[in-house]
Amino acid sequence: MTRFTIASFNVKNLIGPEREYYRFQSYTPEEYAWKADWMADQLLTLNADIVGFQEIFDEAPLRQVIAETDRRGAEANAASIPDPSKRYHRKAVFQKLAYSSYAEAELAFASNLNDTGDPGERRPGLAVLSRFGFADEPEAIQDLDQPLDIPMACLGEEEDAGFYTLRRLSRPILKVRVPVGDQVISVFNCHLKSKLGEYIKPQGAPYPPETVLTAYDAAGRAMGSLRAALRRMGEAWVLRRAVLDELEQGRPVVVLGDFNDGEHAVSSEIISGEAPFKNYAWMLRHDAKHPGDRYSEEEDALIREAIDRVRLRSAEKMFLKKSLRDVVYTTAFGGVHESVDQIYMSRHFDPAWPGAVGEMQYYSVFNDHLTDGSHPEAPYNKLASDHGQIMAHMVLRG
Repeated sequence: MTRFTIASFNVKNLIGPEREYYRFQSYTPEEYAWKADWMADQLLTLNADIVGFQEIFDEAPLRQVIAETDRRGAEANAASIPDPSKRYHRKAVFQKLAYSSYAEAELAFASNLNDTGDPGERRPGLAVLSRFGFADEPEAIQDLDQPLDIPMACLGEEEDAGFYTLRRLSRPILKVRVPVGDQVISVFNCHLKSKLGEYIKPQGAPYPPETVLTAYDAAGRAMGSLRAALRRMGEAWVLRRAVLDELEQGRPVVVLGDFNDGEHAVSSEIISGEAPFKNYAWMLRHDAKHPGDRYSEEEDALIREAIDRVRLRSAEKMFLKKSLRDVVYTTAFGGVHESVDQIYMSRHFDPAWPGAVGEMQYYSVFNDHLTDGSHPEAPYNKLASDHGQIMAHMVLRG
């Protein structure tokens, strides 16, 4: 059996010191040192074989964090892992405590096409770190070769009712294929559009009118939220289409990242696919001519298999069911705790499917650093991540 771990880590705005990433926001050398120190500790604690990072503005600071993590890992091993001269050095506990270096690992970075590089106008990208390297050249998906047109129809009518068009994603989707054991796993790292409203600046205006909170425009603010939701769901569909391309080739798939929606939200459901009903034989056929026109039992089995074959499983949901726990959260803001960071996997890792190549044995959540950002006295608000990290502990059947 081959064991490996895969994690998602939204680092919250990683960029070098004294570089303005958003308007009037930057790190002093001391603040950057604190953030890099904290990140190295978190990465050391994770010790994951594959890590998907979100909110990476530049590649160099991430490489520095990884190098510092390796330095600390070597020190930890020297202090806590017995050398071969000790008769007890083979005990399994020491194998679990040992840190594995990233010295031979590969790092894929996808910059954001919306990032101009200008101070105060930066936009973050993504990265994937893999101790197993990559089987193919990593692929970034952001500019769409074919714009996504979502046609609408008037209810009860056939005529056209307009459409929504998406030409570029707010952030890239990073696809890598990772060789693990005798399998190659397609891994997608994503950071979907946030819930922050998307407002349009009129020509010649210095800023969108909806951002003037002293002249609060409730309808305009709601329209901004609608635009953000439409974009997020469109991006989710683009990701879903890329996932289906892999599944149609019979490839095991893992999707991870910051979905900016909870596990039961619309964008998550678009990515994972619909869950099959338990019995389609009671449903009216699509071409029913009378009340008795139902799907047959044979058709019921075919329909459920067609849906299940391309449906992704939530690692969080599987863990809650397996461990009998009832809550996981990765963000806390305004008194609301929710889980917007997810790891989804194809049925290749579902032990209930006879063709599974492996399974998840445990699911770790590192959220003890989270504080409610609405309280100014809360520690770490600016420097530590405002997301918890999540990690799936996997085993491949060999």
